[in-house]
Amino acid sequence: MEQKKLAIIATKGSLDWAYPPFILASTAAALGYEVQIFFTFYGLQLLKKKLALEVTPLGNPGMPMPMGMDKWFPVLGLTLPGMQGMMTSMMKKKMQDKGVASIEELRELCQEAEVKLIACQMTVDLFDLNRSEFIEGVEYAGAAAFFEFAGESDICLYI
Repeated sequence: MEQKKLAIIATKGSLDWAYPPFILASTAAALGYEVQIFFTFYGLQLLKKKLALEVTPLGNPGMPMPMGMDKWFPVLGLTLPGMQGMMTSMMKKKMQDKGVASIEELRELCQEAEVKLIACQMTVDLFDLNRSEFIEGVEYAGAAAFFEFAGESDICLYI
């Protein structure tokens, strides 16, 4: 029987959007899938050695707010200086309190499970990113190389 394949395209570089690709990839790898994640545009932030990921409630109406803030706190108030930092701290604490692995831990788990982490070379060039900023083991390729794998995958996800 041929090994199942999972292809993921990761395009977001915020804390809340960092979890899905790594959780899904590590789970699929544990289930015996061959997995590749193609990081493009802001998703490249997830491959940096020094992560500075944040979360914002702006434009994210599904985000649960503490103390029912979504019911009484004006949306405009979320633009106040320091709100993004506060929300990021609260999210990190909640994850830690619930025993959820950090992004660094999940990323390492993926690498140990031989998930291929592929940085979009065009986006690296577009944003003048330096390869030395990225973790070890990242591969660099264009969209065409990813499509070779994705075209044969059993599941393809855009995150």
